[in-house]
Amino acid sequence: MMERPIRVGVVGSGMISGIYLKNMIGRFDVLEVAGLCSSHYENAKKRADEYGVAAYESLDALLADGSVDLIVNLTPAPAHEDIIRKALLAGKHVYTEKVMTTSHLSARALKELAASKGLWLGSAPDTFLGAALQTARKAIDDGLIGEVTSFAFAANRDNNFLTPFFRFLNLPFGGVAYDYAPYYFTALCSLLGPVKKVAAAVRAPYPTHKDINPKSPTFGQDMDTPNESEISAVLTLESGVSGTAHVNCDSVIEDQHFFAIYGTRGILYLPDPNGFGGEVRLQPNWAHDEAPAPARVLENRFGFTDNARGVGPAELAWSIRSNRPCRANADMACHVLEVIDAIIESGRTDAFVEVTSTFERPAPLKEGAGEEDSLK
Repeated sequence: MMERPIRVGVVGSGMISGIYLKNMIGRFDVLEVAGLCSSHYENAKKRADEYGVAAYESLDALLADGSVDLIVNLTPAPAHEDIIRKALLAGKHVYTEKVMTTSHLSARALKELAASKGLWLGSAPDTFLGAALQTARKAIDDGLIGEVTSFAFAANRDNNFLTPFFRFLNLPFGGVAYDYAPYYFTALCSLLGPVKKVAAAVRAPYPTHKDINPKSPTFGQDMDTPNESEISAVLTLESGVSGTAHVNCDSVIEDQHFFAIYGTRGILYLPDPNGFGGEVRLQPNWAHDEAPAPARVLENRFGFTDNARGVGPAELAWSIRSNRPCRANADMACHVLEVIDAIIESGRTDAFVEVTSTFERPAPLKEGAGEEDSLK
């Protein structure tokens, strides 16, 4: 007898909801989207009609639907805690966009609430389930770079261009640490494990930015931009490995990225963890080879090379069926959030800050399998 799909209710009808709905409806048989709600019903109705699902008049109406098993929360971070708590208390599993909440302490309380009720709680970014980072995970686990010795990543974008279209970037917890950096920290932790301590410099040097996007209705105007826009950090992992993290949102329009993991036998160069695909390059340490091996792009044997947002809820649904922890799980999400909180605290105090939480690295996907089969 075939098991029925996991029924999904979506909270939030913003820009990101489109790709989630497209993939959850058309890509994953384990999911069935019941409908969505939003703080403005007319927005929910418009998005629901676009994808042929129901529009609920309110969050309470969605949570009252006994056929819905899983809530996928796509609202801004300050709304997460209240929505997740209400959903868990209503007996629903929850998957939420990053970050889980605005504090690792409140996130931990929600994790404990979910556990007490026997419910699954997962959190994005699920880009670490994409082809690129799964290829990198296999390379590390297979020893292609030997023992990991350090890591470094750097990324940039331009708030002058982005903030007119993404107004939540100027709201509380919309700064670079809580909005953009989680992609990098989640990728790092999923590959190399937990962080033990951090030291950081955090800056918000430009209290206003000028809208330079000619397609924006506020083109040419100054905008208040109170959040942190630059972070530079040194992180020491539980393994003893240390490395650097630098993210700057006061730079050029096109996102730039550098992400390297260094080992005794080679270096892995990773693509932007804000995406799912891209090339993973291996630079071997020629001194260890009888015949010097050239740098090469590693073969990808995993799915999810395109924008696969929605894979996180699908993987969580399979974990419910299999009664196992999901890969984009609350333990790792809480840990990443504590790392971010520690970076902000270190920037305030000019001191190292210990990270108290830990987690088990999530299991890799099954290589060489179909997309949905790889999640099982």
